[in-house]
Amino acid sequence: MTFHVLLLGMTDTIARITKLEGQVGELLEICQRLGNDNTELRSQLHRLTSERSTLVEQKEKVRVQVESMISRLRSMEKA
Repeated sequence: MTFHVLLLGMTDTIARITKLEGQVGELLEICQRLGNDNTELRSQLHRLTSERSTLVEQKEKVRVQVESMISRLRSMEKA
């Protein structure tokens, strides 16, 4: 094998390694972005779950108040 052939083979290998390094770098960036997105989504889920709980409690209080008002109106109607 001549030096020229060996040099071409090394150049090809170096090009492949460089391309692979770039792809690994892109994957790392994607993983970082996905990790950030995941953290943000978990935070949003926690906030929305808490908000839902608050709204359910408020709805229940309003339901009780409306039922009480209806009951009072019915008793006024009978009197």
